Amino acid sequence: MPQNHEATSMRDCLCGSIDSTMIGSIVTVCGWVAKRREHGEHLAFLDVRDRSGIIQAVVDGSVDVRSEYVVRISGTVSLRPEGTINDRLATGEVELSDCTVEILSAAEPPPFQLDDRIDVDEQVRLRYRYLDLRRDKMQRNLRLRALVNATLRRAMDAQGFCEVETPLLWAPTPEGAREFVVPSRLHPGEFYVLPQSPQIAKQLLMVGGFDRYYQVARCLRDEDLRADRQFEFTQLDLEASFVNQDDILAFVSEAVLDAAEAATGVRPAAIGAMTWAEALDLYGTDKPDLRFGMVLQDLSAAFDDTDVKAFSAPTVKAMCVPGGASFSRSRLDQLTEQAKSLGAKGLAWFRITDDGLDSPLTRFLSEDEAVAIRSVDGAEVGDIVFCVADEYALACKVLGAVRVTLGSPPVSEGPHCYVWVTEFPMFEGVDEEGHLVAAHHPFTMPHHDDLDLIETDPLKVRSQAYDLVLNGWELGSGSVRIHRADIQSRIFTALGISDDEAESRFGFLLGAFKYGAPPHAGFAFGIDRLVAIFAGEENIREVIAYPKTQSGTDLMTGAPKDITERQIRDLRIKIAPKGS
Repeated sequence: MPQNHEATSMRDCLCGSIDSTMIGSIVTVCGWVAKRREHGEHLAFLDVRDRSGIIQAVVDGSVDVRSEYVVRISGTVSLRPEGTINDRLATGEVELSDCTVEILSAAEPPPFQLDDRIDVDEQVRLRYRYLDLRRDKMQRNLRLRALVNATLRRAMDAQGFCEVETPLLWAPTPEGAREFVVPSRLHPGEFYVLPQSPQIAKQLLMVGGFDRYYQVARCLRDEDLRADRQFEFTQLDLEASFVNQDDILAFVSEAVLDAAEAATGVRPAAIGAMTWAEALDLYGTDKPDLRFGMVLQDLSAAFDDTDVKAFSAPTVKAMCVPGGASFSRSRLDQLTEQAKSLGAKGLAWFRITDDGLDSPLTRFLSEDEAVAIRSVDGAEVGDIVFCVADEYALACKVLGAVRVTLGSPPVSEGPHCYVWVTEFPMFEGVDEEGHLVAAHHPFTMPHHDDLDLIETDPLKVRSQAYDLVLNGWELGSGSVRIHRADIQSRIFTALGISDDEAESRFGFLLGAFKYGAPPHAGFAFGIDRLVAIFAGEENIREVIAYPKTQSGTDLMTGAPKDITERQIRDLRIKIAPKGS
């Protein structure tokens, strides 16, 4: 017989592993009492739960246990009597009979019912997270996460990557997010930071000749929390030498598709790609959700000589919403307010009817303009066409946001649609001092075709940066790194970073590059977000064992908390009064 790896000195098997092949066997299980029912004074039924599932145990006589008592039960595997089979349980055709019960630990009544059929306030769940973790959903989600992590590791190992752990106490990094600062006891007045990512550490590993590195890395950013962001997060982080962008995309795609197959049982198709400019033009965002249509269309040419004031703008973008002609006026007003809140002057709409276009603006349109609107994305009677006229980037952004509002299915619905977005802008604008602002980080390699534009037209320079997007969620990003001193110097100059500042902020990395830096590139993506989508969860808190609330607190432990006066003295720090 194969070895039973679940057997211990206290139990023979897991509750959920008992089936009809074990009829007549005497087994011992351990777990929590999920439910207790008595039939008269001489028969009791206990549903006993462990991580694998539930088994019904039949006890002769009364038994003094309640819900969530921890018990050890021995009994004979038997078929349930005819008419009592429970099709909702994997073990529903069997039970344990002639049972003896040993109470391992008593329990008070839990503050909420540990049943996925009961909705429980999240604040209560997080306060008693150790109880919430017993629920089937949390057990499934965290075991799914473990499966994904294991699969990612296997995929990276198979591609020749070496797992290396990098420090959690680090120096400030060149990335833009706010860092968690850790005061040093041994060096009063000096501080470490907790890493936003292992970015510089992994680049130094490339200088060190490791060639292909990866890590399931814990990272921390002191940013406002939301559904897809926590202070602490986990990412698959990787870097490789003597590669180009296509190589990195292939490495990551292989790992992600392996994880998807392990999680869902189906291997997705090869991951396609589009440029950042294409994503903005067609979807109004750099993280497009490809599960539905409603692509944006440019009508600027049709409105070049328009007499309609609402369309007198450099760009006119349009989008057809199938069936949208049924939208109420209040719904249209809500969408218009959304567009205005994002910076647009308004949101024009045109219902497609048997008689043509129905809109307050219809009478002002020329025949050619009306034809252009009716032709948007194959618009038919019963559809509605929305238009935004403004500067190009704003028109795309606003209509892209309306698209998501109207079309994006819940995370749990629809297929998993991956896409690579490439060729991001190198710079995203200028700061108050007139210096360019890096869109990624200052070590990102510019597109080789745009090197001559760095000094002459920098906002047109594309970078060799790339994002992986899944169902409208950005999973992660990466880039080809600068490894040539001449190009790095040009980028620093463009960003307004002096030689002295570069040495102060990045001296140890630039110093390492003097000793032979190979061409290298890397990537990192959020495992929390990936697992949340696999699990059909809208919030990554549902796939994290001990998350923080939206306000950054841990309701279970009460963190953050005050520290003792002795700790304050040891660290030689001063704490300002609260509220000051």
